[in-house]
Amino acid sequence: MATTVETITAVVPSLNLRSPANDTQEPKEPAYRYANLLPHFSPATYPPLTPFVHADPGARALAHPDPRSFLANASSVVDLTPNLGTEVRGVSLTELDSDGRDQLALEVARRGLLVFRDQKDFIDRGPEYYLTWGSHFGRLHIHPTSGHPQGYPELHLVYKDANSTFNFELDDSTTTTMWHSDVSYELQPPGLTTFFLLAQPTVGGDTLFTSQVSTLKRLSPQYVAFLRTLKAVHSGVQQAEFSRAGKRGGIVRREPVEHVHPVVRRHPVTGQEALYVNRQFTRRIVGLKREESENILNFLYDHIDRTGDNQARVKWSPNTVVLWDNRVTAHSAIVDYGESKERRHGARITPQAERPVPALDGLQLD
Repeated sequence: MATTVETITAVVPSLNLRSPANDTQEPKEPAYRYANLLPHFSPATYPPLTPFVHADPGARALAHPDPRSFLANASSVVDLTPNLGTEVRGVSLTELDSDGRDQLALEVARRGLLVFRDQKDFIDRGPEYYLTWGSHFGRLHIHPTSGHPQGYPELHLVYKDANSTFNFELDDSTTTTMWHSDVSYELQPPGLTTFFLLAQPTVGGDTLFTSQVSTLKRLSPQYVAFLRTLKAVHSGVQQAEFSRAGKRGGIVRREPVEHVHPVVRRHPVTGQEALYVNRQFTRRIVGLKREESENILNFLYDHIDRTGDNQARVKWSPNTVVLWDNRVTAHSAIVDYGESKERRHGARITPQAERPVPALDGLQLD
C-alpha cells in the first residue's frame, strides 16, 4: 500500500558549484544498494488486531520420519551452546520447499535460534519474497510504531546511521541491553521470526539471545511451581508514547494494547515450558500488590540478565539470516557501534502465533 509521505532516503552528497578554473569533481558516494528498503513512516492507521487460529507449521513436521532432513546437505551444522542456537552453512533457505520450511520451524522451536550464513540469494530476493516466506509461518504482524519499506508495512525495520536512529533506544540508561520478546503485548505474539541485516558496522552491532526454557530450568522446582500460577500484564503503551514524543519516526498506526499472559508458557509443538516476562513490555503481575509484583519481576529480570550460561551471541557477517522462536527466547540488540558512524540496517519478518498457552492447566487468562 504505497503512500505519498516523505521517505527516509540515503544521504545524497550536496552539489558543489565550481568555477571553470576548478572543475575537478569529487568522487560521488555509491548509491545504497538497499535504498528501496529504507525506513518509511506511513501515516496510515490500522484497526485493532483480531484473533485468528494459528496452525503451527512445526507441528506438521512432527509426523515426518526425519524432521531434520532439511539439513542433510549442510556443509556445517554447529551448536552455539548446548541449549541454545545452531549455526548452519551450506543450506540455502530459498531452496526449502513447504516440507522443508515446516522442518525448519520445528528445529527453531527445539533449538530456539538458528543462524544461516551465506544467504545472499534470500536477502536479494526482495520484499515480495519476504512476505511470501513469512506467511508460511503465520499471519504477518504490522508493527504499530516502527518504520517499514514504502508499500510493505509488514516488514519491520531497525535503522541507525551517523545522522539518525529509528530504534527503540533509551538514552538515559547505562546500557543498551534490553531483553525482550518482540511485541509481547499483542494478544497473539510472534512465533518464528526471521531477521537479517542489509548493512552493518565493521565491528559491533551483535545480537544477544537467551533461552527462556533454560532460564526457567535454573530455578528451583518449588519456585517454578509458584510461577506457573501467575499471569502478567504486557503493555505497548510505553513504546507508543516513545513514538508520540517524536522519536523513532513519531508514528503510532494502531492504538497501544495491554494483554495478560502466563508467566510460564508451554510451547504448543515441543511441550517445553518457558519463562515469559521481559523488561521491555511486562508491567505487573495480576492480583499482587505493587511491591510484591515488583519484587518477583525484578528478580526474574535480574536472573535473565545475569545467566550468561543460558545465552548465545550472534556476530553478524554479510548475508546472514537468523531465525528464532519468540515463545522460548528473549533477545537484545547491542548498540556499541555509534562512534563508528556506520549504518546498521535490518529487516524483520514477524509472523504471529497462538495466544500464549499457560504451563499450568486451567489457568484462566481472562
